[in-house]
Amino acid sequence: MHSFPFDYGRLARLSDRVGRVIAKNPGPYTFTGSGTYLVGDHRGVAVIDPGPDDAIHIGRVVDCAPGPITHILITHTHLDHSGGTAKLKALTGATVCAFGAHSSTVEEAPPALDEGADFCFAPDRMLSAGDTIEGPGWTIEAVHTPGHTDNHLCYALREERALFTGDHIMGWSTTVVAPPDGNMDDYLASLDLLLARADHRYYPTHGAPIDDPMPFVQAVAAHRQMRDASILAAAVGRSIPDIVKTVYADTPAHLHMAAGLNVRAHLERHVRAGRVKVKNGLYTSS
Repeated sequence: MHSFPFDYGRLARLSDRVGRVIAKNPGPYTFTGSGTYLVGDHRGVAVIDPGPDDAIHIGRVVDCAPGPITHILITHTHLDHSGGTAKLKALTGATVCAFGAHSSTVEEAPPALDEGADFCFAPDRMLSAGDTIEGPGWTIEAVHTPGHTDNHLCYALREERALFTGDHIMGWSTTVVAPPDGNMDDYLASLDLLLARADHRYYPTHGAPIDDPMPFVQAVAAHRQMRDASILAAAVGRSIPDIVKTVYADTPAHLHMAAGLNVRAHLERHVRAGRVKVKNGLYTSS
């Protein structure tokens, strides 16, 4: 966990084009809160992840914007990222851009994770990988990074070779991959996609900016592969809670729910590949 200085509701200037306002929704899965990014200047601003449905936070985002907000970009449809979209659009008339609506029809993550799916979300413009959004002095490219959710996008600010990573890469913790919308095969492939890029800085929605991000991504990928192997080795006719107790023995108990979701995602990956069989909730290596 990496602490960093900030004040709720105040604009932190991070580069010539980028500022951040942090929402007051701290928690065990959001760290200090959701970071809402403002890209642009007095001529026009794009907001990336308005954050939760919090009128005070949305009001501060509008007040802190250096110019008119023309676009709202959503990394994915969890309420701590997209929940404030409707309020911000009502205040600004900005165009809402995202990969699409939430793909699942049932709540896939326990409410305790504080990032429930946003089933009410609908973008004005649907983005695909490589699509761009342009404003005065900035060009933002959509980078499709499924894994945490099927509709997860990162956003590349071309002028600064910076990447807004949403929850795909976080500045304080590893990412929860919660099936059925989360998929570990997709997550690992999306890590490889980032490693093939040449970004100079990451701006995660939770946590501090990450400079020289390639070693950081390599460490995240190595950690996931280590967990993947440990979970496979622990699948000896055991349930997910039992596997969590073994593989995540050093993890605080209040985080075991999130760990269980990651274990499930890894096990489903092995089941698809034929390496694990499941019967009556018990997983066994083939």
